[in-house]
Amino acid sequence: MLLIPAIDLKDGHCVRLKQGDMDQSTTFSEDPAAMAKSWLDKGARRLHLVDLNGAFAGKPQNFTAIRSILKAVGNDIPVQLGGGIRDLDTIEKYIDGGLRYVIIGTAAVKNPGFLKDACTAFGGHIIVGLDAKDGKVATDGWSKLTGHEVIDLARKFEDWGVESIVYTDIGRDGMLTGINIDATVKLAQALHIPVIASGGLSNMADIEKLCEVEAEGIEGVICGRAVYSGDLDFVAAQAKADELGA
Repeated sequence: MLLIPAIDLKDGHCVRLKQGDMDQSTTFSEDPAAMAKSWLDKGARRLHLVDLNGAFAGKPQNFTAIRSILKAVGNDIPVQLGGGIRDLDTIEKYIDGGLRYVIIGTAAVKNPGFLKDACTAFGGHIIVGLDAKDGKVATDGWSKLTGHEVIDLARKFEDWGVESIVYTDIGRDGMLTGINIDATVKLAQALHIPVIASGGLSNMADIEKLCEVEAEGIEGVICGRAVYSGDLDFVAAQAKADELGA
């Protein structure tokens, strides 16, 4: 089970939001590269970046911070990024700059032809981020709820060749209320590609519960507020996950 620390970028700084609300942000660091290096030093095996400004603007906004992170970690661990990725040129720019995976969210739902083209052009590098509430997919920085069922969309995207799905329960994100295990397992069981859990990770009990269902197809979990607030010790949690997965 991969524990993947999240670095959410807003105006070049590392922040955390509550339920995707840009007005409810807490700044954790003004040096994204140093933050990335600190997670590398703690044994992280992948990093999850979110360009929050990009997600809301519909185009990348934090290029300088992202470049500094990629430079800081080099080829030591893969880095995945979501937020404002709407065209093939942006994907190419990121991958050429050292990014391993791009996460396509809103554009995957609103412009499926773009996602299909991205999977064809950059096979092995495309992850889809599905944000949902009560089983329905949300878009545009979580501000709009669609009528699409998560599982139906995920199956379609799997057929097109996406690498994995990051599944976020937006009712729980940043709230430390626990991962929605049941919904995550239900999605993973419906697919052959891996699912990465996201939204609400709060403590070691969540890690243990996820490890119990890892075999259903859950590859990892995004670690956000809990590892910044101290509610979850990242090093101890990854050690526990390795022990349970052995």
